[in-house]
Amino acid sequence: MHIKLINKKLYFRNYKVKCAIGKRGISTKKREGDNKTPRGIYKFSTIFYRKDRIKHLETSVKKMVIKKNMGWCDDPNSKYYNKLIYFPFSKRAEKLYIEKNIYDIIVVIDYNTKPIVKKKGSAIFLHVASKNYKSTRGCLAISKSNLKNLVKELNSKSKVSIF
Repeated sequence: MHIKLINKKLYFRNYKVKCAIGKRGISTKKREGDNKTPRGIYKFSTIFYRKDRIKHLETSVKKMVIKKNMGWCDDPNSKYYNKLIYFPFSKRAEKLYIEKNIYDIIVVIDYNTKPIVKKKGSAIFLHVASKNYKSTRGCLAISKSNLKNLVKELNSKSKVSIF
């Protein structure tokens, strides 16, 4: 399945859904902390979800339950940059188990992964949008119900086009 992002709308199958993007738009020159969504075509790697909030997540993509000690390293000075980590952790990292529901489902977008380039940007996800579709720090975000529908359709060949 191929998913397309056009004018803050995500298109997949017969769906057209509202989508939040990075606060500073879309860029081919994504850098760590610039609040931009990276332009390009990307696969998805893993889906993380909160089992206490999502009872059953149907998908053929590799999935992992989010535990309280999980995070994602966004520190370019760490050898774990742009990778899943476990707390306690000595470098900077984003918590995945948070009170807000935006990380109830996280689909990891395969951006800056093979190879990982320091300072090119990390933690680019497709996740649950805030109620008012507030801009992200570089991720894509859609409603929880739309995200549940989308992950059902994903497989190992699925890609997203961000333009």
